[in-house]
Amino acid sequence: MHTDTERCVRAVQSKDARFDGWFFTAVLTTRIYCRPSCPVVPPKPENMTFYPSAAACQQAGFRACKRCRPDTSPGSPEWNLRADLTARAMRLIADGVVDREGVPGLAARLGYSTRQVERQLLAELGAGPLALARAQRAQTARLLIETTPLPMADIAFAAGFSSIRTFNDTVREVYALAPSELRTRAPKSRPTPTAPGALSLRLPFRAPLNPDNLFGHLAATAVPGVEEWRDGAYRRTLRLPYGHGIVALTPHPDHIACRLTLSDLRDLTVAISRCRRLLDLDADPTAIDDQLRADPLLAPLVDKAPGRRVPRTVDEAEFAVRAVLGQQVSTAAARTHAARLVTAHGDPVDDPEGGLTHLFPSTGALAAVDPETLAMPKTRRTTFTTLVARLSDGSVNLGVESDWAETRARLLDLPGFGPWTADVIAMCALGDPDAFLPTDLGIRRAAAELGLPSTPAALTARAAAWRPWRAYAVQYLWATDDHPINFLPV
Repeated sequence: MHTDTERCVRAVQSKDARFDGWFFTAVLTTRIYCRPSCPVVPPKPENMTFYPSAAACQQAGFRACKRCRPDTSPGSPEWNLRADLTARAMRLIADGVVDREGVPGLAARLGYSTRQVERQLLAELGAGPLALARAQRAQTARLLIETTPLPMADIAFAAGFSSIRTFNDTVREVYALAPSELRTRAPKSRPTPTAPGALSLRLPFRAPLNPDNLFGHLAATAVPGVEEWRDGAYRRTLRLPYGHGIVALTPHPDHIACRLTLSDLRDLTVAISRCRRLLDLDADPTAIDDQLRADPLLAPLVDKAPGRRVPRTVDEAEFAVRAVLGQQVSTAAARTHAARLVTAHGDPVDDPEGGLTHLFPSTGALAAVDPETLAMPKTRRTTFTTLVARLSDGSVNLGVESDWAETRARLLDLPGFGPWTADVIAMCALGDPDAFLPTDLGIRRAAAELGLPSTPAALTARAAAWRPWRAYAVQYLWATDDHPINFLPV
């Protein structure tokens, strides 16, 4: 979008928050870059230039605006919509892969050469993987500086910097302030962590956001010991690269309150990225709802409760395992099966608030489970053991870098995997916004009530007009039922 100058100027002049994260405005006279909704008086059009990423602005010599804080914008929805090389690379960078494995590790995961990955990112985003990761480290550092009392040296390494000098130079360059000055300017009402490694922050999103099905689904399917709904917040344990964590997510009208307790602060960037992915916070609800409203039978559902998101996951392998456990059984039965696995094979964790006891078992631990101990039919037992074996040896990859179509095809080759299981994994684990469930009983029931075709083939043909947002149409169709997944817990 940043190449459409006229459209970008209109968005800046109208301070349209819908475009935050889509592009960034750099002001030639002040050498500052802003988000489109910056509250200051817009500059003259001839003094504006536009970039597709904060990293590109920083590479061009612009510093972040202190008023609108463009580094805190929601992420671009393009990376959740697309499955090409650039989108997959951006999802991996957000997951901290460059900080942990370097650019060669990023390229290896994508199956391309380092040079090809750098060339593609530079062409589309105006910055290479190192610059994009550097911008992310700067944002993480600012968050830690402003929300924790940690010493600056600890913050530098927690944010992913290799040295304190690099940390100081980057913060000064990006924010035109020294780290100590950022802390001095931070709001005095900064929350005080209640436990070692704990911090509170806000997760921004594009309005509207309907929390009912989002948190209702997470609470209704919560696995005891791993997840819970308490005091208006969804809480769960997190398995992270350097340790583990516990997160509490609370919906508010203009943000999601996020309280994180981490065993290693180096996991902060990854934890935030996975929480945003879990709640689908980088979606563009206006674009999605406008297209779905074009169908006269869907329009009343969208108008009644706009801004529905797709409830996703913080651990793709975990979701796939739970999808198999939930085949042809009730939500309650699926939770019971999962809870047994957690108690027997999950890693114990200490929850300062009580209630959460384990991490969901790793695929390696599940691959070692004796199949005879699984209380499920023989055919589903075979499906379960085959899936965890493929996940454990890497022959099936559900990571953020995976190719959606290829992964779905590999899942369908596994015994016991039909279209419903493969598509629900594509929708909630892989993050495919166009995944569709025409064979789902709830979808077929909703379709019949609305006057939509109720057979899978005919419904799929009708749903072609909803592409590429069919996963969101699923949420609106499910919402016609009175199942607990559709209601925010009291």
